Amino acid sequence: MGKIKVKQVKSGIKKTQRQKRTLEALGLRKIGQVVEHEATPNILGMVSKVEHLVSTEEA
Repeated sequence: MGKIKVKQVKSGIKKTQRQKRTLEALGLRKIGQVVEHEATPNILGMVSKVEHLVSTEEA
């Protein structure tokens, strides 16, 4: 599996609790923060649930 970089580009304010918890599980707290994860099915599923709040690129 490769690695992906996930960057938060929009706020979680006024989003559902599920989306807020998904951002937290990805390790994202602030806009502009970047985290790196393995591209596992679990991580890719979480990213797809909040894809309107984050941007991704391969590391």
